Amino acid sequence: MYLTKGISAGKRLFGLGAITVVMILGAASAGTAMTLDEVIAGDHRTAGEKARDQYRHPKETLEFFGLKKDMTVVELTPGAGGWYQKILAPYLRDEGVYYGASYNPESTRDYYKRAIAKEKERLDSRPDLYGKVRMTVLEPPAHLNVAPAGSADMVLTFRNYHNWAMGGQEKAVLAAAFKALKPGGIFGITDHRRAQPAERSGYIDPEAVKAVAKAVGFEFVASSEINANPKDVGDHEKGVWTLPPTLSGDPAHHEAMKKIGESDRFTLKFRKPVN
Repeated sequence: MYLTKGISAGKRLFGLGAITVVMILGAASAGTAMTLDEVIAGDHRTAGEKARDQYRHPKETLEFFGLKKDMTVVELTPGAGGWYQKILAPYLRDEGVYYGASYNPESTRDYYKRAIAKEKERLDSRPDLYGKVRMTVLEPPAHLNVAPAGSADMVLTFRNYHNWAMGGQEKAVLAAAFKALKPGGIFGITDHRRAQPAERSGYIDPEAVKAVAKAVGFEFVASSEINANPKDVGDHEKGVWTLPPTLSGDPAHHEAMKKIGESDRFTLKFRKPVN
């Protein structure tokens, strides 16, 4: 169900105060907190999702960002598939807090309506894993309150920055992440990497991300090559979507694209200054 702070169940209200929308899923029975390894190996993740671990390196990526199970973590745009949501939410369920800053449930666009329905179905299906998830709306420029100001230990996003950049909303989104974080909080981001990328290719120059992050107040902490793929030169017929898993280009080239694998990606870590 969709709830806003102070609003009774069954009502839908948007744009009210510090949190645009919060979806709180029904309480689940208390359980033993899982380790990150246990969550990643869990049967709630499909074989197809696990097959992508070789490219996405979830354990190494989250450890690089400094994830701890008692943190309050915001994930920006978990997406219809919820690939990282299916790791973060169960891991944080018992000792931490997970916010998913997702699409607007009142959107009239078919893509967003389908994505929201899929996400809700997933979260409702396993209250033992997702029963304490808190959902907010990220829809720039209108909805940017992804969590209460100064409440989050960490804000994360995976392969979304290129979409915000194509819409000219990247600075607004990073400013929203900065606002949600506590002083000293961490912002972690991955995306498809290429210096001087072609327009609307899905690739992003990490130096551009660093510049925007600095402009909204972040300090750069470190980068990692965890998600690098030197086989990907970033020059493809249909941009990054030519590669697996989408394989949107000429079918005659699919086998060659599979040999490359998923995209070369940057992994960047920033901090909100303490003072």
